[in-house]
Amino acid sequence: MIVYWIVILKTPKGKLGDMVALLKRLEGVTVTALMESTGWQKHSVRGAISGQLKKKYGFKIEQIVTKENEETVYKIVDWL
Repeated sequence: MIVYWIVILKTPKGKLGDMVALLKRLEGVTVTALMESTGWQKHSVRGAISGQLKKKYGFKIEQIVTKENEETVYKIVDWL
C-alpha cells in the first residue's frame, strides 16, 4: 500500500502528465508529437524531459534517432 502512494505522488499532473503517458508507450513518441500534445516549442519539450521528468521525477528516458527521417524518439524505459 505504501508503494502505491509513492507512485501516485511522483506522477506529474497537467501537460507533464500528458507527456509521461505518451512516453510510456512501447514505441515511444517523437518530439513533434510532444510539441503538438503540449503546445510547447521544441526547446521547451526537451527541457521538460531533461529537467522535470529526469531530474525531478527520476524517470529513465531513452533517446533514439530513427533512420527513416532522422527524427528523435523518446520513451520511458524504467518508471516503477
